[in-house]
Amino acid sequence: MKISIVTTLYYSSPYIHEFYNRCLASVRKSTHDYEFVFVNDGSPDDSLQKVLELAKHDSHIAVVDLSRNFGHHEAIMTGLQCCDGDFVFLIDCDLEEDPELFEVFWEKMQQDPQLEVVYGTQIKRKGGWFERTSGWFFYKLVSWLTSLNYPANSLTARIMTRTYVQAVTQFKERELEIWGVFVLSGFKQLAVPAKKGYKGSSAYTLSKKIRMAIDSITSLSNRPLYLAFVIGFLCFFFALINVGVIIYKKIWQGVDIEGWASTVASIWLVGGLILLRLGIFGIYLSKMFNEIKARPLSIIRKIYRSNDPA
Repeated sequence: MKISIVTTLYYSSPYIHEFYNRCLASVRKSTHDYEFVFVNDGSPDDSLQKVLELAKHDSHIAVVDLSRNFGHHEAIMTGLQCCDGDFVFLIDCDLEEDPELFEVFWEKMQQDPQLEVVYGTQIKRKGGWFERTSGWFFYKLVSWLTSLNYPANSLTARIMTRTYVQAVTQFKERELEIWGVFVLSGFKQLAVPAKKGYKGSSAYTLSKKIRMAIDSITSLSNRPLYLAFVIGFLCFFFALINVGVIIYKKIWQGVDIEGWASTVASIWLVGGLILLRLGIFGIYLSKMFNEIKARPLSIIRKIYRSNDPA
């Protein structure tokens, strides 16, 4: 039984040695047949050099060096494609998630042979009130718009079987939303409450989170298109009623309808709705454009293994 530990590198230099030692100590309690797969996602610091130095002393380490920064989700998918363990322990290496979670997840996995995935969920979402509130709203919105049971506050940390990982890597879309893919892959999954640390800063800025929310919704669902149609139909319906009322008052009651303010407001309302709908259509068209180009999800510069020269 072989276990693969998969993680990504991006400004990870301060955490690599502690992450490696703690993961190794936890995994060795269950097996000595293991591999580390470090995916360097174009990290600007010396993360790659530190991992290559570790690999000189541990032949179980493989390093996948991407040609540039492709993104967290793409790097995770690349790591899953490159590992070959019977079980895969996926985790971020910044130590916000305890490497010892492996032992907790592994125990749960052994208790139920039907389980294909055990993943962590935050006991309490990190950050201030705005981050917690916006996170809650994000998960509710995604679940509603995608009709998926999108798990709230899930961690990267999870143990997956080889069968499940093979199912995940069958998803070939370029507009990748990895957490949605984890749900879409199905199989029996178990959420385990776990603590997540907080470094005080995050690579995910507000603008990145907004973009991620838009990408998640439009990658996983076509409901916004139907919603745009419904909003357009309702606007048209109420506009017809309003026109009917104006004609009735003018012809049968002889009342002149005045009010430039209401006219301008109506124009702005309708114009805004048109632009909103065009924006939604544009997002979906851009995703179709990216999918049709069929560009690679990531490009590997080199894979370093123990039997290869560094």
